[in-house]
Amino acid sequence: MDKEFIDLYALQALMKEGIESLFPQRVWVKAEISSVNVKTNGHCYLELSQNDESGTIAKVKAVIWRSKYIQINSFLVAATGTSLKVGMSLLARVQVTYSELYGLTLTIDEVDPQLTIGQRELEKRQTIEKLTKEGLMVRQKGLELPLLPYALAVISARDAAGLGDFKHHLLANEYGFAFRLDLFEATMQGAGAPASIVAAIDSIQKSGVEYDAVLIMRGGGSELDLACFDDYQMAKAIALCPVPVFTAIGHDKDYHVADMVAHAYVKTPTALADLFLDCFMSEDERLASFSQRLKLAFVNKVNAMASRVDLLASRIAGADPRCILSRGYALVADGEGRVRKSASAFSEGDKLSVLFADGRLDCSIDKKR
Repeated sequence: MDKEFIDLYALQALMKEGIESLFPQRVWVKAEISSVNVKTNGHCYLELSQNDESGTIAKVKAVIWRSKYIQINSFLVAATGTSLKVGMSLLARVQVTYSELYGLTLTIDEVDPQLTIGQRELEKRQTIEKLTKEGLMVRQKGLELPLLPYALAVISARDAAGLGDFKHHLLANEYGFAFRLDLFEATMQGAGAPASIVAAIDSIQKSGVEYDAVLIMRGGGSELDLACFDDYQMAKAIALCPVPVFTAIGHDKDYHVADMVAHAYVKTPTALADLFLDCFMSEDERLASFSQRLKLAFVNKVNAMASRVDLLASRIAGADPRCILSRGYALVADGEGRVRKSASAFSEGDKLSVLFADGRLDCSIDKKR
């Protein structure tokens, strides 16, 4: 080989020397947190970024070692009420380091709490305050979901995995419950998502179909991807919708303004399917309970009637003359077969019959006293 070259390690070593010589002292850097990962060993690894209208324009890895993380995070919580989280704007003092294995890293040893809330978090708080003043945070809570919600309008991207999970879980249920499911497609992330979802809500209201519920669902993603669900106009459209709106957005830890103003929210599209299946299962169980109660009432009525019949039969049997005769009594009839209850009904020479339980004696009266 006649070309001059250096090996990779030598190149990285030169880069390390050059970069660290440019920043021999710690510097203050302003950026937004795009990811946070606190390891079990106590070290906190972050990704810092800078964004403009076109998207992300800069990105770098950062770390807070365990010895500093507890102190810095406690300080932030005390000063701002929140710990390090995605979406925060962070003003941090860093030592610029470069590793031949791991590349450029900013080691954070101090933060300024004045900028830690971040623009998105600040806007989210302002949105919540505005919606609260307008009475829109609780408006949806006053709507009633029908006992058996059958017609469902779904707002989602057509090819979303969460939508597929939802449809399979709901429509292929083992109980055979049927639903009407209509999809209103919308963009579910990015700057255009709020307007797209508002337009979908408007289309649902203008469809002429009396839907029982509106479902907004979006699978997992980064907090930056899901930040659109904190938009004021979207939240307002959800709050003013005359039909109960249910949301299933992001991961378990996510909680957006859209969730807050909705009639109800769940963690995943599958959990949302379970919510509607539970409505039908509860009614099914209630009807089954009525059926059981009717059966029990019918059996009790039949038993009561049987008891009355038995009592009547016993009384009839007790009144049967043959039963009376079997106890030692006799029945006296005149010659024409009429029962006589008094000796005064007979005269000497009259014919009579004496009936016993085991037979009859025909007699005549020889003497009357």
